[in-house]
Amino acid sequence: MAAIPGPGIGDRSDRDDVTGVPKCPPAKEQERTPKMNRYQSSIARIHKNYGPARSKSAETNTHLWRAYLRSYSISQPTVYLDHPPANSGLEGITYLNLNRPEAKNAISIELLDQMFSCLGKVRFDGTRVLILRSSVPGSFCAGADLKERRQMSEVEVSKFLHDLRNTLHELDTLPMPTIAAIDGPALGGGLELALACDLRVAGPGATKLGLTETKLGIIPGAGGTQRAARLLGISKTKDLVFGAKILDAKQALDIGPVAIKAAKLAINRSPEVDLQTGLDFERQCYNTVLETKDRIEGLKAFNEKRRPRFTGE
Repeated sequence: MAAIPGPGIGDRSDRDDVTGVPKCPPAKEQERTPKMNRYQSSIARIHKNYGPARSKSAETNTHLWRAYLRSYSISQPTVYLDHPPANSGLEGITYLNLNRPEAKNAISIELLDQMFSCLGKVRFDGTRVLILRSSVPGSFCAGADLKERRQMSEVEVSKFLHDLRNTLHELDTLPMPTIAAIDGPALGGGLELALACDLRVAGPGATKLGLTETKLGIIPGAGGTQRAARLLGISKTKDLVFGAKILDAKQALDIGPVAIKAAKLAINRSPEVDLQTGLDFERQCYNTVLETKDRIEGLKAFNEKRRPRFTGE
């Protein structure tokens, strides 16, 4: 995974190129939120009292402008497409922006539906390179929205997983090169999202990357065991999925023995079969942990903000 050398895709100072949010007020026809109006008024007062130099500084460098950007982004869809400015020399590039600031871009049903729709448009619109990135400062994707999942029935969970796998397959099979610009945590399904791209570019904010599902008593269920094993190799993938570089018996018990056994089966199978067969096998392994008490305990512990107490059942 490459690091970004200086200002570029993942550099927050290059605000236009990173967020896709222009440094100007939204169009008149766009619905304004109360926060947008307050921040715009504050910037106007700075301009009036201290001159254009100070207001420009406020717009580009202060928390005021960052807050304004966040309030603007909330009025956007949770996933949207945009392009570099005209005559920038970057024709043919499309940005696929994740934009759910209130949940660190956690994958919800709505986000998934909008992403699938955007990918369908990109497939046929002449895009030559697709860059997947976040419009939320400091976040790439926190994985599946576990708060939303807590409200789902088993049938709804199964449908969500089916849609997630289909969406990542759509991303994986796009005809143009795809790049994940990671400048923030990419955990669980967030890293699986990045793994479905052809290339991953990590910015300075990419401090947390992991397939952390085993801590919840489940396994990566959207291609993580298969794509990571093909990219990193079996040994490193086991390190990533099991949860620690050096894993003793107590750590394995804390993480969840049922989940680790299922994850190991899925990872070990990956070099023996083609990707689609491996994904099918991962799905079968995931289904075995869906019905376990460890899985229920893992989600319950997450919601209660405590360490899970796994029993191996």
